[in-house]
Amino acid sequence: MTQFNITLEAEDVQGLFSSDAGMAVVMEKVANQILKQQATEQLGAERYERAETRQGYRAGYRSKMLRTRIGRLELMVPRLRDGRFDTELYGRLQRSEQAFVLAILEMVINGVSTRKVSRVVEEMCGIEIPSSSVSDLCKRLDPIVTGWNERPLEEHLYPFLMLDALYIKVREAGRVRSYGVLVGIGVRDDGCREILGLQLSRTESEVSWEEYLCWLRGRGLSGVDLVVSDNHTGLVQAIRKNLPGSSWQHCQTHLMRNILESTPQRLQQELHARIRLVFEAPDEETARELAAGVIERYEAVAPKAVGKLEAHLDDALTVMGLPAKYRKRLRTTNGIERLNQEIRRRERAIRIFPNEASALRLIGALLLEQDEVWSEDRKYLEMAGYWEWMEALSSDKIEAESAVPMRAHEFAH
Repeated sequence: MTQFNITLEAEDVQGLFSSDAGMAVVMEKVANQILKQQATEQLGAERYERAETRQGYRAGYRSKMLRTRIGRLELMVPRLRDGRFDTELYGRLQRSEQAFVLAILEMVINGVSTRKVSRVVEEMCGIEIPSSSVSDLCKRLDPIVTGWNERPLEEHLYPFLMLDALYIKVREAGRVRSYGVLVGIGVRDDGCREILGLQLSRTESEVSWEEYLCWLRGRGLSGVDLVVSDNHTGLVQAIRKNLPGSSWQHCQTHLMRNILESTPQRLQQELHARIRLVFEAPDEETARELAAGVIERYEAVAPKAVGKLEAHLDDALTVMGLPAKYRKRLRTTNGIERLNQEIRRRERAIRIFPNEASALRLIGALLLEQDEVWSEDRKYLEMAGYWEWMEALSSDKIEAESAVPMRAHEFAH
């Protein structure tokens, strides 16, 4: 290990124990003396020394400001005429700066506004960083978030897809506008959950959802068998147009909420319990029998609520067509709703995003982080039973199709 001789004046030692400012002065002198001695060691000669061991010549210094918890340190980094000055200390300072930047980014990702970050850094490090500088640092996330959000989806099939949106406020051209954040979660062929990506849109319309689904398909989304969402008209139409061959499951939580909103208050708890029995029935036949009983019992006292149940019952029971063990997690959008709550919790600290890019940056970083957590978790669904069930369905279909011409042939004779 290299040893260095460090020289300090008496007042420096006294200042070491007096204040953070005194500590900063001492640390600055120590660091600069180390840099000088490392330059001598690398060149093989002292300044102006004539020696056969000399490997090059000095070419002055360049100033480098280091931010620390005790204040600013001005480092005088040696320049070498015939090469680059290498120092382990300098490398450590670089890593410290990177850690400092990452700490700021982490605070922003977790919903701390740039003004608050600036104040926290000033209190912790004794230096002042404008909120605009924090925003510039956050832009380092852009290529990471964009790369994740635009990644190909061709490696897997996605039999189950959940879609939802939430609204945020974004400042644009001096005005505050409402933007929809469109998010999709896919359950892959291996049973793992994956956040497929997000897009911002001024409206949650059929056009915006069509653009979102086309974007996913363009990146390789395929194999979708069941889509779960609320009953937003534009979304449902976009699903039917852009995901042909898939089935649509009306989120039972959203439907229950809509039914209860149209139910007299005195009947809400009772009706909620009865409809829940419908949704949790062991098979579709039992569910329809229970639903018929609910309709008969409440059509006179809660006609609006019963009308909604009748109108949407078929779509709410789509999941009954799957094997029983897959129904519970695919009958609602509760999984993506919880994800939206995490976005909302951080978004409340910011309230109004300064622009569209900042919204994509923060929400994208949060979703990327959650996606990485899910990739390390256990599988969301065990898919072996699903693929066996699908194979059996295909075999039955082939047998049914091949039986039709046989019957026709027999009838002809």
